[in-house]
Amino acid sequence: MMGSFQEMRATVAELLRGIDRYNPENLMTLERYVEIQAHENAYDLEANLAVLKLYQFNPQHFQTSVTAQILLKALTNLPHTDFTLCKCLIDKSRQMADKQLGKILYLGDLLETCRFETFWRELAKTPELVVGIAGFEDSIRKFVCHVVGITYQHIESHLLCEIMGGITDNQLVLWMNKMCWSEPEPGKIFICNQEENVKPKNIVEKIDFESVASIMTPSHLC
Repeated sequence: MMGSFQEMRATVAELLRGIDRYNPENLMTLERYVEIQAHENAYDLEANLAVLKLYQFNPQHFQTSVTAQILLKALTNLPHTDFTLCKCLIDKSRQMADKQLGKILYLGDLLETCRFETFWRELAKTPELVVGIAGFEDSIRKFVCHVVGITYQHIESHLLCEIMGGITDNQLVLWMNKMCWSEPEPGKIFICNQEENVKPKNIVEKIDFESVASIMTPSHLC
């Protein structure tokens, strides 16, 4: 429940203050906090980065399952750079040797390069990967909508359904309402006029009299 997350958040905030954030004795509490985030669709990037940092300092305590949850939670916060930050704290040898982490990193690469249809196909091969990560699919769909919103003026409805993971027509309507998109003609969804998103910026250069005077002195004319 969300109440337990809020209670844990206050406790963890205390643990992360000062040098005590690098105390390996806090790992069990922080790992439990990661699990709560996953189950309750909550998120605390600072705490998750602290876990990965502790794993760096104490490799004997490394937990693949917890690291996987941290990476998956980071993906739910795209387009922010959380996933990259987390990835940089994981030893390269572990990334290459661990199949579970390798698969998540591959999925992350697919999302970051907007290969959405491939992402959903690959996820379908190992659906157990995101079991226990509440709201994962919808968080990814929200990211897809973000990319669509800054890329398209119009998009075919069947294509939108595909890149959002094969959603139904009813689900599509719900997302359209959420994003304030319309369907002026059957099968064609109006996203927005991208020209309206381009905002001109006025650049004003200020040059004071002293600067001009120094340029005009004889010493600058030789």
